[in-house]
Amino acid sequence: MFKILLIEDDATLFKEMKDRLIDWDYKVYGVENFQNVMESFARIQPDLVIIDIQLPKYDGFHWCRMVREHSNVPIVFLSSRDHPTDMVMSMNLGADDFIQKPFHFEVLIAKIQAILRRVYNYSTTTSDLKTWMGATIDLERNRVSNEKGMIDLTKNEIFILKLLVERKNKIVSREDLMNLLWDDQRFISDNTLTVNVNRLRKKLAEIGLGNGIETKVGQGYTAIEQVEK
Repeated sequence: MFKILLIEDDATLFKEMKDRLIDWDYKVYGVENFQNVMESFARIQPDLVIIDIQLPKYDGFHWCRMVREHSNVPIVFLSSRDHPTDMVMSMNLGADDFIQKPFHFEVLIAKIQAILRRVYNYSTTTSDLKTWMGATIDLERNRVSNEKGMIDLTKNEIFILKLLVERKNKIVSREDLMNLLWDDQRFISDNTLTVNVNRLRKKLAEIGLGNGIETKVGQGYTAIEQVEK
């Protein structure tokens, strides 16, 4: 049974979401002290975190940063704000998805199921290690390393890289990536994929692999690697 930490200060919405998630056989926990959310996170060790942006004391962006300092657990943002920068900020901080309030509960469930299925099931069918451009991709630890250093990736980032590397030197369409990542494109903004890929590139640049992923305008992305002759 997956554990979900719901960081939401609206008591009515929290109860409604908790009851609905319990109906889907999830264990749902709340936060007792909004001044120190990490106490709850450390105690519960959730499999997924849902964070509202507007919270007492510190906003959801702050707590996302704090969680990412310690864990790559999947994070879903909730927000009643509709400014595009909120979604971009969320993804840049390492969130896996962003849902705007008000939302249909079926959409939330679909996103949660897709994320949990992707994060906790995909690595059981493939080798935990892959190599690309002289780097080792550790799918179990969400890390990429080479002689220049090591970077930690989020679940979305490692999965995007895995898909591209498995088809290296071939174009992977944006539609294929979104379908494989989130199962149903109808619930996904096209910008979400762009932000995730740009964030992945920025991290890869730290170890000299920033040019390893090429954008094929109007088509998708390619993980390049020179073929040995």
